Amino acid sequence: MKSNSYFVHETSVIDAGATIGAETKIWHFCHVMSGAKIGEKCSLGQNVMVASNVEIGNGVKIQNNVSIYEGVTLEDDVFIGPSVVFTNIKNPRSFIDRKMAFKKTLVAKGASIGANATILCGNSIGEYALIGAGAVVTKDVKAYSLMIGNPMKQVGWVSEYGQVLNFNIGNFAKCPESGQLYQLSDNQVSRFYS
Repeated sequence: MKSNSYFVHETSVIDAGATIGAETKIWHFCHVMSGAKIGEKCSLGQNVMVASNVEIGNGVKIQNNVSIYEGVTLEDDVFIGPSVVFTNIKNPRSFIDRKMAFKKTLVAKGASIGANATILCGNSIGEYALIGAGAVVTKDVKAYSLMIGNPMKQVGWVSEYGQVLNFNIGNFAKCPESGQLYQLSDNQVSRFYS
């Protein structure tokens, strides 16, 4: 189905009440549930499910085989790799209805999550953080952090371009790709504007 503003492959299902922004592309076998909000210029790969009340910002890319459950928010320019797993209940039981106890998960602007990572609910991933493939996120992640492993551990810092930042010389580092300058202060990284 092609609307005037976005594309949906004929094998996908968009429930009434879902909102989809201009120039978004929804590919094969996806399901977007009622009440979901998807921004502009997004891409949903094959077999993506977006649950009710999920909010997805502009410019988000979700690769194949990902379910975005209620309680998850993806801000602008987030990248979700293939087969990433989100959760929304810490102690699920098939015989107990805990829909009123969904935990919130926030993936902040520009963050990227690698293939097959698992994101436990109730945590926030900071702006431009980079979660490595297969990592298991068990707690909040700082902005610009580079995280790997199970359970995850921080192994460095990255720029908005995803390049590793070298703070070995002092409290400042330059992105080798963009030339942007970053400052490390109190174990937090931020863009430095002169």
